[in-house]
Amino acid sequence: MVQKEELGARPPELSDASLTSVRVIYADLHGVARGKDVPIGEFERAIEHGLAFCSAVMGTDLRHTPVVGGEEGYPDLIAYPDLSTMTLVPWEPGLACCIADLHPVGEHPPPADPRGAVRRAVAGFEELGLAPVVGPELEFFLCERDPEAENGVRRYVDNLSMVYTVGPQADPRGVVRQIAEALSRLGMGTFAANHEFMNSQYEINLQHANALTAADRAFRLKCAVKDVAAMRGLIATFMGKPFNDQGGSGFHIHFSLEREGKNAFADDSGAEGVSAEMRHFTAGVLAHAQGLTAFLNPTVNAYRRLVPDSLAPTHANWGWDNRTAFVRIPPERGRATRTEVRVGDGSANPYLAIAAVLFAGLHGVRERLPLGPPVGGDAYDLSGEEAGGKLPATLEEALDALEADEVLREAMGPQIVDTFLAVKRFEAGRHRAWVSDWEIAEYLHHL
Repeated sequence: MVQKEELGARPPELSDASLTSVRVIYADLHGVARGKDVPIGEFERAIEHGLAFCSAVMGTDLRHTPVVGGEEGYPDLIAYPDLSTMTLVPWEPGLACCIADLHPVGEHPPPADPRGAVRRAVAGFEELGLAPVVGPELEFFLCERDPEAENGVRRYVDNLSMVYTVGPQADPRGVVRQIAEALSRLGMGTFAANHEFMNSQYEINLQHANALTAADRAFRLKCAVKDVAAMRGLIATFMGKPFNDQGGSGFHIHFSLEREGKNAFADDSGAEGVSAEMRHFTAGVLAHAQGLTAFLNPTVNAYRRLVPDSLAPTHANWGWDNRTAFVRIPPERGRATRTEVRVGDGSANPYLAIAAVLFAGLHGVRERLPLGPPVGGDAYDLSGEEAGGKLPATLEEALDALEADEVLREAMGPQIVDTFLAVKRFEAGRHRAWVSDWEIAEYLHHL
């Protein structure tokens, strides 16, 4: 049990006279925020005893089917508020919010805990005197409900060539600006926002931070975007490819390592200004690229993005400032030296995505894995060994690759991996059995 004194001093938000409730949240395996609103008068008890949830929530699919958990009798898990994450929520007056840490009840096995996986990955690097630094980049679409439109939604702004456009033309209700400003005031590290390349697609940039803070910020950004959009009568989606006539939303993640306050990926005396640690880390990521794809692209829909000429990779490769590669090494050097993993889909759970890449990179650093040659030019035009290993083309292939990756399975732990595999295979099976609109339009009349 987490002891009260371990939680640290009370944050100043709790002394705010206007505060009436605290929202305690955590991410399930899909990255969806689950939690409870606790009246302020009951919050001390929640700190002391935690909040109980049926642990089957971690093994439930998005159609609300409990796939995993019945074999144990659906026991509870306990969520203890992490007071270091406490913030006020400016778009809901009287509300504060904090993220919870998950623990089992009694002798039951630990629950699947995405945030805990990030902690464990960080601990592995700390054993080597290293600290991971992470910078998430998330894209999303804003939509409005429209019964007459395809799928019942239409895009919030639907004009071509709005990339990097700001102001009322790109965000007529100021929704994206409101989110960015509010999160910046809360210390979430949001430093810029803009309309992205696709119609009604946006990006809010987050500062780099230590791995757990970065994962928390990415999780909270997704929550904030969806909540504020809902309050404005809009729907925000991080789904990778929601429209057939538009490209997809990515989740690009930048990684570096610090040693004694300095960037361990930088080396002025090394070739191209990068260190051996950076090369080993990147080699580890590429060695596990196929298994990583399951966590970074966790939906059936995500694989509609991973096609040539999409700025999403199709093979496990790397390149110098090359946006067609799986891993891009941006041109900045010194403290800004880093790797960028570009395969991620907007739907990915930030905790699972960051933890899995860190564990892959940790394997590369520990084993001093060699990094092969970079790809040059358009990586989509390459073939054979020059292109690198082909990435899974479907969710089923990615899940098989994850199951076969013993290093990732052991690192992420059976509670996460086995539950994730079961839930996602159930999801893929439902998809295979569903007759789609495309099939009706394609076959019904002619065949």
